[in-house]
Amino acid sequence: MASPLKDPHIAKKLVENLQGDLRSLSAEGKRKYPHVKEASEQIQLKLRTICTKSEDVMSGLVPASAEIIQPFVMGCDTKNQKIVHLCLTAVQRLISHEAISVTAADNIIGMLWNLMEAGLEELKLLQTAIILITTNSVVQHDSLAKALVLCFRLHFTKDSTTINTAAATIKHLVSCVFERVVTEDKVPIPGSTTSEVNLEELKAHSKTPPHSLRPCAGDAYLLFQDLCQLVNADQPFWLIGMTEMTRTFGLELLEAVLTSFPQIFLQHQEFSFQLKEKVCPLVIKLFSPSLKYRQGMPPPPSPTPVERPFFPIVMRLLRIVCALIKHYYCLLVTECEIFLSLLVKFLDSEKPNWQRCLALEVLHKLSVQPDLLRSFTQSYDMKLHSTKIFRDIVNGVGTYIQSQFMNSATSTTSTGNKAPDTHGTPPALVGGLPVGGGVTPQAAFMYRGVWIPIVFTVPAGQARPTYLEMLDKVEPPAIADGYGLSLAFYCLLEVVKSVRILVQGEPETESQTQKSSVKRNISAEERVLDEELINSSWCGMLAALSLLLDASTDESATEAVLKSMKMFGELCGELEMTIPRDAFITALCKASLPPHYTLTILNSTAAAAQSPGSQPKGDHSRSSSQDLASMATESVERSQVVAVGTPLPTASLPVGAHQGPVMLTAKNIQCMRSLLSVAHCNGGVLGTAWHLVLTTLQHLVWILGLKPSSGGSLKASQQISDSSNAVITTAVMADLPVLASMLSRLFESSQYLDDVALHHLIDALCKLSCESMELAYTNREPSLFAVAKLLETGLVNLHRVEVLWRPVTNHLLEVCQHPHQGMRCWGAEAVTTMVKAALSHKYATELHENVKLQSMILGPLQELSDIPQSDIRQKQLECVLQVLHNNGDKLLHGWPLILGVIGALNNDQGEKLIQTAFQSLQLVVTDFLPIIPCVYLQDCVEVAAKFGLQNRELNISLTAIGLLWNISDFFYQNRQRIESELNASQKTTKADDIPPFDALWMGLYIKQGQLCVDQRPAVRKSAGQTLFSTISAHGGLLQTGTWKKVVWQVLFPLLENVQKLSSTASNVKDEAATGNILIHHSRDTAEKQWAETCVLSLAGVARTFNAKRKILQTIGDFPRAWSLLLEYIETNAMCSNAEVSLAALKSFQEILQMSSETKDKSDELLTLMKPPSEVVMSRSEDVNKMLPRTTSGEDSDLDLSLWTAAWKVWLNIGANATKPPPSSPGGKPPDRGVYVPSQAFLTALVQTFPPLFEHIKTRFVAADLQKLSSVLRTALCVPVHGDASPFIIPSYPDVTTTPLQEASLTAMDVLIKAVQSGPESMQSMYPDIFDQLLTFVEFGVRVPKFGQIEAKAFGAVKGPQIFTKVDWVTMNFVPFAEKSVDMVVNLYIVAAKHPVVIQAHVLQKIIQTFRLPLSYKYACPSPSTWVLVINSLLTVLGVGLPVARKQGAAFQDMWAELAKTLEEFLFPKQPSPTTLSMEDFQRDETIDCKVVQMIRDDILPYSSSIPSDFVKQIMKLLNRGSIHSTSSDSFIDTDSSKKLREEFAKTCFETLLQFSFINKSRSEEGGITKMAVMSLLQRCQEVVRKHVDDERLSGKCPLPRPRLAEMASVLKAITTLLRSLKQAQPGNVDKAVWKLVLQLYPCLVDCTTSPSPSVCKALRDALHEYSDLLSPPTPTITNGTT
Repeated sequence: MASPLKDPHIAKKLVENLQGDLRSLSAEGKRKYPHVKEASEQIQLKLRTICTKSEDVMSGLVPASAEIIQPFVMGCDTKNQKIVHLCLTAVQRLISHEAISVTAADNIIGMLWNLMEAGLEELKLLQTAIILITTNSVVQHDSLAKALVLCFRLHFTKDSTTINTAAATIKHLVSCVFERVVTEDKVPIPGSTTSEVNLEELKAHSKTPPHSLRPCAGDAYLLFQDLCQLVNADQPFWLIGMTEMTRTFGLELLEAVLTSFPQIFLQHQEFSFQLKEKVCPLVIKLFSPSLKYRQGMPPPPSPTPVERPFFPIVMRLLRIVCALIKHYYCLLVTECEIFLSLLVKFLDSEKPNWQRCLALEVLHKLSVQPDLLRSFTQSYDMKLHSTKIFRDIVNGVGTYIQSQFMNSATSTTSTGNKAPDTHGTPPALVGGLPVGGGVTPQAAFMYRGVWIPIVFTVPAGQARPTYLEMLDKVEPPAIADGYGLSLAFYCLLEVVKSVRILVQGEPETESQTQKSSVKRNISAEERVLDEELINSSWCGMLAALSLLLDASTDESATEAVLKSMKMFGELCGELEMTIPRDAFITALCKASLPPHYTLTILNSTAAAAQSPGSQPKGDHSRSSSQDLASMATESVERSQVVAVGTPLPTASLPVGAHQGPVMLTAKNIQCMRSLLSVAHCNGGVLGTAWHLVLTTLQHLVWILGLKPSSGGSLKASQQISDSSNAVITTAVMADLPVLASMLSRLFESSQYLDDVALHHLIDALCKLSCESMELAYTNREPSLFAVAKLLETGLVNLHRVEVLWRPVTNHLLEVCQHPHQGMRCWGAEAVTTMVKAALSHKYATELHENVKLQSMILGPLQELSDIPQSDIRQKQLECVLQVLHNNGDKLLHGWPLILGVIGALNNDQGEKLIQTAFQSLQLVVTDFLPIIPCVYLQDCVEVAAKFGLQNRELNISLTAIGLLWNISDFFYQNRQRIESELNASQKTTKADDIPPFDALWMGLYIKQGQLCVDQRPAVRKSAGQTLFSTISAHGGLLQTGTWKKVVWQVLFPLLENVQKLSSTASNVKDEAATGNILIHHSRDTAEKQWAETCVLSLAGVARTFNAKRKILQTIGDFPRAWSLLLEYIETNAMCSNAEVSLAALKSFQEILQMSSETKDKSDELLTLMKPPSEVVMSRSEDVNKMLPRTTSGEDSDLDLSLWTAAWKVWLNIGANATKPPPSSPGGKPPDRGVYVPSQAFLTALVQTFPPLFEHIKTRFVAADLQKLSSVLRTALCVPVHGDASPFIIPSYPDVTTTPLQEASLTAMDVLIKAVQSGPESMQSMYPDIFDQLLTFVEFGVRVPKFGQIEAKAFGAVKGPQIFTKVDWVTMNFVPFAEKSVDMVVNLYIVAAKHPVVIQAHVLQKIIQTFRLPLSYKYACPSPSTWVLVINSLLTVLGVGLPVARKQGAAFQDMWAELAKTLEEFLFPKQPSPTTLSMEDFQRDETIDCKVVQMIRDDILPYSSSIPSDFVKQIMKLLNRGSIHSTSSDSFIDTDSSKKLREEFAKTCFETLLQFSFINKSRSEEGGITKMAVMSLLQRCQEVVRKHVDDERLSGKCPLPRPRLAEMASVLKAITTLLRSLKQAQPGNVDKAVWKLVLQLYPCLVDCTTSPSPSVCKALRDALHEYSDLLSPPTPTITNGTT
């Protein structure tokens, strides 16, 4: 209870007012009502007492209030109007100040009841009752009931004011009663527990409340119970005294309570029981007439007529139903199911229009409450055997909308509403456009000729019912045209919004509603609920919205429908409900396209979306038999045509089936924008529906003439106006860029999609593109929309390139292979653009650090290489060039792919492509080699080699070879960095693997080796030079194991291939290949060109073996390699091609220069093999520094076996090459085509021996020497072709040797030196060496023959001649023989005393060989020969004779040979030529004298150890030489006197004379002395006698001077001899000597007649010596004997 007022001023004021009221009452009743006056005065006195007793006046007033109000009650009883009014005012004052007690309140109610029955102050009564009950809670229970009944009874008076006031009072009091319960419930009851509710007690209706309720709640319970009783026309239990009650008023009161106090019913089971047991059955009962009534139907044949529904009751019932559903759904689930089913039934077309509209208003109110819709779905639609209430609601509203268009044209409402215009279009609209001045078209729907306006608008989320609020109406109101359709329209929109809220939650801001594609995390239960919401509603919703969209003529209404469709489609997508989602998307797509497009393009997709059970039942679906023409016409009427264009052909339709123009309306464009918005905002949930969206957009874009441009965006085509069928209005023309921009933004927004959604988008684009590709196969112009948008999508999603790259590029690569050029080129454009963009994109992890990503990005660019069309390849290569320029520094791990693209060339491609690709390669090699990871350098090599091998562009091949040299130089200069990087990158190495850096070099060498066998000579030459230059310059960097691979995988395969290809090369000049180019005759056939390659290859391999021998010897199988190389050398050396065979020998020489000396030959060899001019580079480093660390030393046993093999090869070459050609049949000489080795070849062969011998000399034996000698002899015999002789025969043939002869001598010289310094075993070869050299000496006199070839002497052919028969010319061997003589002499000087030389009778052989030219003497081919030989013989004898004297037994046969030789030389058979000059004669004579001097000095003094026969022969020679012999008997012969060998004769004589001296100390020479004396005396005797005779014959003519000189010398000799004889011991002089001396005396006497003074003087001296002989000498003792 409320506490009394505490303010004393208020209390004092109240008392004062009461005092005044009592005084007034006393005054009024003073005359007629004294008891009233008396009672008033008593109370005044009481009031004074209360005021004086206590300061708290109020506490005194309340207990006394029953007494205080007594005068006023008595006043009311008087029925005096003035007094009654005064009393009621006073009572109201007390009540309002809460100054009454319960007793006083009861008294007041009794007073009011009496006044009510009296019919006085009815309004004042109602006012007092309100104050009494609402001020506080003193009025309860029966008093409260009595007060309420009082008001009810006043409600049913005659006065309308009283009725209305009473109605308001009742509503207020009923509300107050229930508010007391709310207040009461807020006050807890201490120490009490809630008592259990007795349902049986509740079912037994009584006027006492249930015991479980507190007081105020009990009053409210009884009041609500009686209201239900009254509405149900039953007697109340608590409201005693009720006389009448209207059902409408009762329903209003029930609705007010139910609406205002749901917490009471929800909190107290007693009240809940009332709801279930009283209210719901009552409502259902009262609905009965509405359910049974069928508008327009004949009455059923039943005994009781059907009651028509009563608008006030139905309307109020629906309000109660609305309240029950809204507030008590949780309590009344089953009942609500009935109510909702009733609502849906009220929508039937058989029901009155007002009833349908009322039901729609209720549904509208429900639809704005998402929680209710959720509850419906959970309680009904999700239950297995329950009514699908939510589905029925949506379908019911949809059916209602369809019925409006189906039936409005033929029926009117039951209330006689005006039928809509049946002509379909209101007069103010033509073609959907306003006509007339200032006319604005009314928003409306038009379908099938039915035009229905939209008559009101409702703010979103609010329900503003019209007919539910008409509480004052008794008759059904007239329903406005279009009200029901408008209401149903908004109802659907609200359902969609509520479902959206349920699924997505309440959006906080408007921007959040746009970002609906963000998926929430929801529980499984919530998901099931959301799916059921959609499943229950989507079919009906789609049917209704599609119809409304189709029928709409207002842009805002269209927008609202589109927004709802978008929203619903979005929800379906978010829940991954593909069938409904696709259905809504399909509807949007259909609306975007012209009508007949709908049936052709999207039928397949629509059919796919409509799975079994998804189609709305019965009349919910649109008719499929709509007439196309009428639809097109009506669509034009509904909306303005803004574009006419050509339809896009589709692959499924035959060619020409789709050529008619199509029209786009403003609504189509609006729907297109909406479709774009759906895709833009909800792309994440579209999934497979993307295909529908994109297909539609593609067709719209095609109709509007938008074409793809760079980057994938669309632009209006300039040719659109040229097409006869294309018409675009100015408005849309200006809108096209906006649409294109929206399209671009749509695909740009794909960057916000999740990965799955993005895949759906890409998949749809790919599918769409595939369809375009199918179309293009039939040569129809395809749409490039999909390709362009794939590109655009790819470009904006590069931040997650891993997600989209493969699907997008894989499809684009398929497009690139399409035969349609336009499509193919766009595919390539897209691929290359994406690759360039992706490489330039900034990633979280730098691209060069993400190997996998970079490879993935570059992969499509590489795959373009597999497409044969040149235009694709051109774009690919242009892209590569741009990538190199823009991103080359960041490629890192992308280099293999880039290089793969550059190198993906074949000979079928055009020159331009190859040139473009090569530009990229050049850029890579010149600019990017230092930054390419070393593991990818091998790829550079392979690509460069590919360009070398292509045969379309020779210059590129040659330049590519130059690039290989540059690459190798780069490897060398950066070797340390490359090697360390490669080693770091290779974690594990197999045992047999070579180091990575060496593998890099190996790859380079192998590729260069492949280029060396190219079909083009220029390429082969350049590649060969580069290969061997590279190996020479940089091979030292390689490990030993790598060299093994170089040998077996590069060098020998190269030799094998070259040999194989050259052996099959054509030897016919190919005019077609060379064209008009002049080619030297040495290169005018393929065979000759391959010969050059052979030369180059073999030389290079040999150079490598030479330069790198120290490394190669450690590779393990070097002997096998060595043998193979020798085999190649031998094979090539035996080739009939002079160039090749000579080169083989040069190569042989090359490998034989592999001495142990440290000097590397590569520098010298580089002069033989210069690299191409463009690759020559200066180097500061010595190649030697790169050689492996091997110690130089003598050749090992292994080396010896290697060199032995080489020696055998040399012998094979020599034996085979110098073998004389076989004779022709019949013994004729060989013909013209015979192969005779050239002098250059033979020279090279012989020159090869010295270096080879250096290595084999330790095992060089006599047998080898024999073979060598054979080769040398035969080689020297080979003649020269007459034409070539001028170029080979020396300019001064008499003094110069040919190179071959010089080489042969050098070979012998090397051999001689080795033998001299070698061991004893080698020195045994001295005899063979002498034999060989002596053979050479013979060549100077006797020219050898070469087989059966007829050859002329070297002087017979002067200059090149042309003969019918080939002339062969022999060489001049004179200088050669002379040098050989010198070598024989020199060698003999050294080896004369060697036992082997002695045993082999070498000296005899020398003398025997020398005898030949000496015997010829003046008949020798060259006069210098015999001069040299005799001098050499003298030298040899000077050395050999002492040896011969000591080793007499070994030289027995030599003396006779020597005697013959000396004789034949001193007395030649061939006289000296007559042309011989005096100087030459004297020179020759001097030589003869030297021989005699040799005899004198070296032979005669040692006669005791020389065979006597030889000495005798020598004496005979001396005797013969000492005699002057003239060639004529004429005494005057001046010529012969000149040519007499005076000096020679003198020397001979002096020699004889010398040995005639008797030397005491040389008794051992007695024999030679005796012989000499005897010979001398005989010679003197002959000369003297001859002189005497000649002088006698000459008469007075003096003898020639030489004769006189000879005579004088003889006389002097005799004088000297006689003196010697006289001085000798007697026993030493033989008697025969004395006898000869005495016989000489007469001859001397005969000379005394000589007129010559010189003769006379000498004679006198001689005769004087005879004086001692005139007497016999005395005997003396000789040698100790008598």
